[in-house]
Amino acid sequence: MSEIFPGRWTARLDSGSPDDTGVVLFLIGMRVNKWWRVDQYVWVFLAMARMLRHLAEHPEAGMIRARNWLGRTTMQVGYWRSLEHLVAFAADNDAPHAPAWRRYYRRASQSGAVGVWHETYLVGPGSFEAIYANMPLFGLAEAVGHAKVDRTTSSSRQRVARGRVSRQTAEAHAAR
Repeated sequence: MSEIFPGRWTARLDSGSPDDTGVVLFLIGMRVNKWWRVDQYVWVFLAMARMLRHLAEHPEAGMIRARNWLGRTTMQVGYWRSLEHLVAFAADNDAPHAPAWRRYYRRASQSGAVGVWHETYLVGPGSFEAIYANMPLFGLAEAVGHAKVDRTTSSSRQRVARGRVSRQTAEAHAAR
């Protein structure tokens, strides 16, 4: 069982390093529209498993962490080192994504039996806030680390403002 961290914690994405540009939050999933068309959606699900296995074997590809939620509409929450890493993986013909996407487009997109979706967000210091109360490492904190909430980070506004100050400090250091 995962260790529970008592009290309130927040994701730590404010190192102040000049090269700290944040992470990319990538949401991806599929929706089964015609449950009886197993031939159209099982292989899509299995293709995602192959991609995750490949990414686990190739950390240089840039995925930091991913978690899946299953149901009629599946969702994977993934964190990537950069948008460049994510785009390079998606376009790499030697990695499992590009061939799977072409196969989906050829075989399944016209039937409407299964839909696929994704959303991409750039998450940097000062552009997010997170709180985890009595939770194991989860979400962004699991990907980038966490810090105990204290008097300087006890509200949402303080957590966002702290990230903005860290980002501005890093930008000032980079300008020198």
